[in-house]
Amino acid sequence: MPQRKGKRKAAGGDEAEAVELPPEQNKQEAAPGRLEEAVREARRKAAPSVREFKFNKKRVRLVSRGSELKDDAKCILYWMCRDQRVQDNWAFLYAQRLALKQELPLHVCFCLVPKFLDATIRHYRFMLRGLQEVAKECAELNIPFHVLLGYAKDVLPAFVLRHGVGGLVTDFCPLRVPQQWVEDVRERLPEDVPFAQVDAHNIVPCWVTSPKQEYSAWTIRNKIHSQLPEFLTEFPPVIQHPYPPSTPAEPVAWEACDSSLQVDRSVKEVAWATPGTAAGLAVLQSFIAERLQSFGSHRNDPNKAALSNLSPWFHFGQVSTQRAILEVRKHHRKYKESVDIFVEEAVVRRELAENFCYYNKNYDSVQGAYSWAQTTLQLHAKDKRPFLYKLKELEQANTHDPLWNAAQLQMVREGKMHGFLRMYWAKKILEWTRSPEEALQFAIYLNDRYELDGRDPNGYVGCLWSICGIHDHGWTERAVFGKIRYMNYAGCKRKFDVGQFERRYGPHKRHK
Repeated sequence: MPQRKGKRKAAGGDEAEAVELPPEQNKQEAAPGRLEEAVREARRKAAPSVREFKFNKKRVRLVSRGSELKDDAKCILYWMCRDQRVQDNWAFLYAQRLALKQELPLHVCFCLVPKFLDATIRHYRFMLRGLQEVAKECAELNIPFHVLLGYAKDVLPAFVLRHGVGGLVTDFCPLRVPQQWVEDVRERLPEDVPFAQVDAHNIVPCWVTSPKQEYSAWTIRNKIHSQLPEFLTEFPPVIQHPYPPSTPAEPVAWEACDSSLQVDRSVKEVAWATPGTAAGLAVLQSFIAERLQSFGSHRNDPNKAALSNLSPWFHFGQVSTQRAILEVRKHHRKYKESVDIFVEEAVVRRELAENFCYYNKNYDSVQGAYSWAQTTLQLHAKDKRPFLYKLKELEQANTHDPLWNAAQLQMVREGKMHGFLRMYWAKKILEWTRSPEEALQFAIYLNDRYELDGRDPNGYVGCLWSICGIHDHGWTERAVFGKIRYMNYAGCKRKFDVGQFERRYGPHKRHK
């Protein structure tokens, strides 16, 4: 958004269900102080504020037709959606940059929808508790934070008019429902209010990485790595805003927010994952200190404490992936293999999933698969399945396979299944259901209902990779799978101690 023509003068719940936690997860409550303080200092060194920082305009795209900020604007508004944090947030920073340049107050709002896909109270409580931290931090920075109950198209335009908003900024998500929210708001905004979108979730903005759907990690890897020097920079700080609002924000009624939800409340919160940016940075700190050194060698062993466990905080935008990469890369000389693989998974593979969901509107359907995969799945659609399970049997981990059952129960109880087993889990659903379409439907439903990081590009692409061969190639043809990559129990036994995992998470294990 260019500057406006005239400038104004500066103005004077329920308790979480207890579960038995993996040893590495018990350590995640380590005090985050050391990393937090180092990060604050790094931001200060980057620039005193975003106004003095060379902001990369490629991160921003204009959604509305008009771009001029009107002369009588009373404030700038950041519509926070996907990236639910204050610091290390390019969308928040861009909104403050506009407000500082125009000497205007800055407001932040979040539109709380009553339901979203298959999200349950597990997901909403994690999100709401993180937003409470956002609200507190905004108050300390003299930035009013508002929660608007309802769909953005119904509540946001009226807020814009009521507060005299001169410019609107939001963050980016490639999924169809959030994209529709943005389009709905654009259609209802006054024409003289410019509306900009900032990709604060990806390191290289999704629309900059590639103008088309990429075929695989092989085709996108160089496109991302060639642009990392430009985009993988330190963040400046969001500062205490010097232009106070004419009226303070009403305190958020968090209990009313919870009561407004129309979601399944039977899927309980998990004890191991504390919501919010501070807790997420503590997990990042513990990963670097305790697990990064073995990430390269042991990340595919579900019995080892080697994973970052950061996906819930990444999904809700409570921790920036860019911040995680900046911190992890500092240890490249000491743990080269682990750091390189972490960058591959957290940057290349994750941004490949964003690319797929952005450019392929069938990202959650068999129709989104490559033609070779659709053909081979269709040719084997009538093959006899060794077992057939209904959705309820799968959900209750009531199959003949003790490893699959244990993986499903880990997800139900902890909201997180080990990454290696997520592949095995989804491929067995293809083998044990009536069609590829049913398999994909069941896998997405279970993933989105129980995983804390469900309803995410990574989840959709993970299911399509396992069931429909997305970003993969054809393998030896076999029954049911056709040319889709196959995984089996014996292969898992060669990879890790299957019995140990089954004893830990099997249905006989009592969780109080």
